Amino acid sequence: MKPMSAKSDFRSERPATYRRRRGGRIVMWLVALFLIGLLAAGGAAWYVYNGLQPVDGPQEAKNVTIPTGSSAREIGRLLEEQGLIRNADLFQYYVKYKGVGPQLKAGEYQFTTGQAIDDMLTAMAEGKTVVNAERFTIPEGWNIEQIAEHLDKEGIVEKAAFLKEVNEGEFPEFAFVAEIPRDKNRKHRLEGYLFPETYEVKKDSTAHDVVSRMLAQFAKEWQPEWNELIKQRGLTMDKVVNLASIVEREVTVDKERPLVAGVYFNRIRDKWPLQADATVQFILGKQRDRLTYDDLKVKSPYNTYTNPGLPPGPIANPGRASLAAVVNPAKHDFFFYVTKKDGTSEHYFSKTLSEHNANDAKSRGN
Repeated sequence: MKPMSAKSDFRSERPATYRRRRGGRIVMWLVALFLIGLLAAGGAAWYVYNGLQPVDGPQEAKNVTIPTGSSAREIGRLLEEQGLIRNADLFQYYVKYKGVGPQLKAGEYQFTTGQAIDDMLTAMAEGKTVVNAERFTIPEGWNIEQIAEHLDKEGIVEKAAFLKEVNEGEFPEFAFVAEIPRDKNRKHRLEGYLFPETYEVKKDSTAHDVVSRMLAQFAKEWQPEWNELIKQRGLTMDKVVNLASIVEREVTVDKERPLVAGVYFNRIRDKWPLQADATVQFILGKQRDRLTYDDLKVKSPYNTYTNPGLPPGPIANPGRASLAAVVNPAKHDFFFYVTKKDGTSEHYFSKTLSEHNANDAKSRGN
């Protein structure tokens, strides 16, 4: 017998038939895995396809109210609860796939069981609401008086009824309303909390219905994580809303809102008066292009030129950007700002009075 070489490997001596069988089994496993993957993909595709099909059963008309600011997921839940779609999660992904999420409008819609999802999406994108609904828009920075006059003019609710509800209405479902300070100098109790947005309400809605809807939108816009952030800085929701209302009226360019909020926090920290022109405009009751020195001396608890700290209450209803700016103000050493007057609506910021005076002169030159 020929001796085995030291470099030889016993496994290499296995017959070719063994290697062929082993190779065949690997191929079989690969084919099996491919088929399993194919079946899984097919099953997933069928699941998605079936989940997006119209709901079976007798046709029935159903009214669905989509609140302002609803996400695709929230809309899907409402439709699923009404038996109008099969799967809210698939609806959410389908809306994202179609890219129509931002186009879906709030309001009351009438859909029918068995209706195609695409038809419902088209109706919501085009705002085809039911006839018994009315739409109104509240711009950012409007105060209570402006809102009341607009709603009266549009025939939504009477001004007197609206103002009475704002100041005397009961809204136990909103805990933050009970936390609003009771200050006799405060002009309107809910000033600052009627969130600026486009709303759709049923015809013949009461003043309570309208105010409640706007408070609900404020509650939705207020981020839960803000509560801890402002608590760490010794602030309350009302103080945030108060200062945000001033920022809203003082600033036009969103990127500057945190900067202006930072200016006011610096002044509050060092016990400087806020000296916000917007508070004087609020007292005067109308917008003026330029305030006089006599205007700045007007007697009112809302005058931040003659009174320290924040006014008794908000002077307007701030939007998202202003609320976020006060919750997360920019950190800097600025104490002054002045409008550039160059058409950009932006401001010059400065640390000292001399710098501010120089910026003011530059602004006048523009």
